[in-house]
Amino acid sequence: MSSVLDNPAFASLTGPHAPFAESHGTAVRYDPEVSPWAGMPDDADETAWKDLAELAGPGGVLALPGPPLPPPADWAVEFGVPGVQMVAESADTAPDPEAVRLTAADVPEMLALAERTRPGPFLPRTVELGTYLGFRHEGRLVAMAGERMHPPGYTEISAVCTDAEFRGQGLGTRLVLAVAHGIRERGETPFLHAAADNTSAIRLYTALGFRLRREIDFVGVRVPA
Repeated sequence: MSSVLDNPAFASLTGPHAPFAESHGTAVRYDPEVSPWAGMPDDADETAWKDLAELAGPGGVLALPGPPLPPPADWAVEFGVPGVQMVAESADTAPDPEAVRLTAADVPEMLALAERTRPGPFLPRTVELGTYLGFRHEGRLVAMAGERMHPPGYTEISAVCTDAEFRGQGLGTRLVLAVAHGIRERGETPFLHAAADNTSAIRLYTALGFRLRREIDFVGVRVPA
């Protein structure tokens, strides 16, 4: 079952997250207001890249986690971020009574917090992908974490972020454990991604019981104009 984590976006979009998917041939992507991730099958060939091009349109940019590279010669690679994939098989998770459930009504604040802290892609409809929890201070949203990709049997923890003035208080840790607890309550396994150079986050996740599963590259590609 762990093989679905080798191609997490494709497994999500052809599985539990199919309602959020746009597809052409064998290529799939999330609705652009939900998430930037796209996917192709493990055995992607020239036809799959053509399907992806039709899906994005001329000049369109798509983000691929762990894509079959290299892309065709006339495609441009816009960015490449080395990362790691970690799975929580032994984390001591727990709910947090002080964490509040975030909804569509909180999206403006969530977008603003993501803009300030840069945890990774967070878009106007990302909150629809799963449970998002946060902490407020004097009514202001100061930390959040939630669920993103959803390969069968697994759910990704994402958008873990805390305002600069509230860091060092363990808010992110509490939210990760609370979100992971909800995932386990459904009988699924939590996992997450981190940039390979974010060594402090990787140390924290390791201490919480996440184990390194593999290295993974996050790549942005542009369709030829």
